[in-house]
Amino acid sequence: MIINGSISNRLFKKFTLLLILCAVQLSTSLFAFEHPGGMHSKAQIKFVRHEIRDKHEPYFSAFQQLLGITDTILKKEHHALTDFSVPGFYKKPEEHIRNSRSLATDAFNAYACALAWQLSGEEKYAKHAIYILNAWSTINKRYSESDGTLVMSYTGTAMVMAAELMSNNKNWSDTDKHLFSNWVKTVYRKATNEIRNKKNNWADWGRFGSTLSAYYLDDTEDLKENIRLFKSDLFDKIAEDGHMPQETRRGVNGIWYTYFSLAPMTATAWVAFNATGENLFALQKEGRSVKAAIDYLLFYNRHPNEWTWFKNPVQGTHESKFSDLDLKTFNSFWPANLIEAMSGIFSDSEYVSYAAPYRPLCYENHHFAWVFTTLMPVTLDGYKRNNHFLRKNFCVTKTDDSENNRPINKPVVP
Repeated sequence: MIINGSISNRLFKKFTLLLILCAVQLSTSLFAFEHPGGMHSKAQIKFVRHEIRDKHEPYFSAFQQLLGITDTILKKEHHALTDFSVPGFYKKPEEHIRNSRSLATDAFNAYACALAWQLSGEEKYAKHAIYILNAWSTINKRYSESDGTLVMSYTGTAMVMAAELMSNNKNWSDTDKHLFSNWVKTVYRKATNEIRNKKNNWADWGRFGSTLSAYYLDDTEDLKENIRLFKSDLFDKIAEDGHMPQETRRGVNGIWYTYFSLAPMTATAWVAFNATGENLFALQKEGRSVKAAIDYLLFYNRHPNEWTWFKNPVQGTHESKFSDLDLKTFNSFWPANLIEAMSGIFSDSEYVSYAAPYRPLCYENHHFAWVFTTLMPVTLDGYKRNNHFLRKNFCVTKTDDSENNRPINKPVVP
């Protein structure tokens, strides 16, 4: 009896442990983030819909801009490639540009149409977004050559954001959604995870793309890993005075690469906040912080002659557009899109003043993190109608931008 009792006790413990493991596995498999979500939460979408309905600015003009863009692309065909082959720019420049543009154009078009559907409810936009998403999920099987991984990562972000916006559309079939999820798992996220452990902006784009993918796929563990990676080297990426050593060393393009690193970094932090409520923007150590890096970027983009890392650096202005759409009804330039987005994160009216003269802003080419920044404002304080910053400070009237008379403190020059 004692032996049998001992055996029964051990069996009971094993059975109990098995039940616990099954329960954990079941809870993990059943967990789902709020969809649509990620880059654009339900609360944000609802807020913008109300602002559009009431014709509040700058949201209403930005919405009209979006419709103007999408109405021009509804009849455009997709450019999906079986092999997204992107050779190095200096090796095969024409092929690099042509193949990069295939995904960049389609990703932006899908994203713009998906957002237009969410805000307008017009099914014609949804239909075109679905058409593009289905084309890439069924045709594209891989990426290749030296720049294929990076370009796939920083352009494909808009594909995942589009799919997230379309997640509750009844006309996108479950079969097609499954095919797209499989493409994210086997192609897109594979690319992003290959580069997310690097040291420079490659890692930042890898982590952003991987974070979007984890959210879309309800993969909590991979999302946690991207947050861990973000924290692991943030204070190595940003120096005490705010400069980013891996990017300022890039010769004449040091200011550009500083922006090109901060755009995906901040977008990763935003998606992480929407997913978990954790505020990665608040991390700081010995003067190192995301805010310090943004201030550094903004100051030296206004005063490139004071940039000590290289003479005559490339400067982002409203005249340095990167546009494939040939539209003259909107402005698209860096770093105004990033600065406008971050104005809501840090409740910084000075950031608004910098961007306001060029509204409505839309960054529609090459890479996709902060795209529709005037239309879709971000905030850590929620989207209630009484949000003072979004209803007052963010809605300033356009004024001339006197760049040399801004009261931003000059960063300490290294």
